[in-house]
Amino acid sequence: MTTIGQVAPDFTIPNQHGEAVSLSSFKGSKNVLLMFYPFSFTGTCTGELCALRDDLSSFQNDDVQVLAISCDSPYAQRVFAEKEGYEFPVLSDYWPHGATAKAFGVFEESKGCALRGSFLIDKEGVLRWEVKNGWAARENADYKAAIAAL
Repeated sequence: MTTIGQVAPDFTIPNQHGEAVSLSSFKGSKNVLLMFYPFSFTGTCTGELCALRDDLSSFQNDDVQVLAISCDSPYAQRVFAEKEGYEFPVLSDYWPHGATAKAFGVFEESKGCALRGSFLIDKEGVLRWEVKNGWAARENADYKAAIAAL
């Protein structure tokens, strides 16, 4: 589970190209906006990530890196990211299944997927903001306010 003001759980999982991505690799260089979503290729999840894509400079820049995560396989993530034109890493929490989502308290055992959860981690690896929406869609204005408050 996560606690604001504490160091966020580190992870190393593959992106849509099969490359290992670690949260700790951004320490000292970028804040990280971590977004968990239930399933690639579904309406609400695609809509949320496309809204980020369409206004990406508001969320990802020299100071902030967006990382999107679901429990879909890296192969599905690659097709999803290519189809939608995402210019941010789309990570696979496929194996061990949901381990990263569990560490952040957003894994739904009965469905085998991550719920919607967003986390802003500062350059020192400390969790500064979170919202856990379950199945409900998130608001981009909330991300902008959290990023501005860093």
